[in-house]
Amino acid sequence: MSKLKQLESFVSVAARGSLTAAANAEGVAPAIIGRRLDSLEERLGVKLLLRTTRRITLTHEGSAFLEDCQRLLSDLANAEASVSAGGVKASGHLRITAPAGFGRRHVAPLIPKFYELHPEVTISLNLSDRVVDIAGEGYDCAVRVGDMPDSSLVSVRMADNRRLCVATPAYLARHGMPQTPAELSRFHCLTLSSDASQTRGWAFRIPVQSREVPPTSENQTANDLHETVDTEGAGDRTGQVIYLKPAGPLDCSDGQVLHDWCLAGYGIAWRSTWEVEAEIANGQLVSVLDAFAAPPNGIYAVFPQRKHLPLRVRLWIDFLKERYGLPGFWQAPSR
Repeated sequence: MSKLKQLESFVSVAARGSLTAAANAEGVAPAIIGRRLDSLEERLGVKLLLRTTRRITLTHEGSAFLEDCQRLLSDLANAEASVSAGGVKASGHLRITAPAGFGRRHVAPLIPKFYELHPEVTISLNLSDRVVDIAGEGYDCAVRVGDMPDSSLVSVRMADNRRLCVATPAYLARHGMPQTPAELSRFHCLTLSSDASQTRGWAFRIPVQSREVPPTSENQTANDLHETVDTEGAGDRTGQVIYLKPAGPLDCSDGQVLHDWCLAGYGIAWRSTWEVEAEIANGQLVSVLDAFAAPPNGIYAVFPQRKHLPLRVRLWIDFLKERYGLPGFWQAPSR
């Protein structure tokens, strides 16, 4: 029995979660897949998978072996692709992870389009707001929004992202337009609850000519409500970044709910451009305090440090960058 077939079957079962799914993908009987796995475990002298009638799970040894197998099969696929079809024929399994809200809007709709271009690539998409250990959990690529910390991972900047204060025209017609960040204390601000991950508050850039931030209430000074961080800029964009924690009658731990409340006219929200540019473009929302908008951060494709990046990952990153760079992409309501 081919050692390569054993490895391919092991990776396929681990990715699909069942012998039947792996067998259907290959067009063979589940018993054949089972015999390959038995032979592999017998040859290695270690249990890789725990199989019951209801589920299949990887053992500790199986998880470690899976990453090595995926890398070996990827290297083999890349070697074959480099001498066939002009080196542009991708295959294998692509595992992607992205933040839940961003992933639903701007990653998931692109997956079928990428698959249409590369039908020999199978794709798994994980949407999670936790920071996934992509190397430890066997992911090929993560899409992440925000400043990138120093790490052993490699990142490619796909696009810029800014955070804006937005509200509906009707809300602003009723309550007026804030002129400075300090004036937000007079408005209903839709904020993430204290148990959410956004702990620093809403970021604003205070231009040089207006460095002073006035008190936001009779009982609180500006220093009570913000911290400052020096930031580099150019020309009239040089200034300090401050972080405010405005209050309001409604808060939630889910950003999508805050977005929905904002669209319903319940107050001012601080949202990312990837989330609200379509509504700003069609007039559903209006951005306020634009003169105080903080410098942009980035939208990144992140992947483990590898000497030879699999062809399917390279093509996926190129595909994302091309789509995110299209004029009007972020203003479009759907993909």
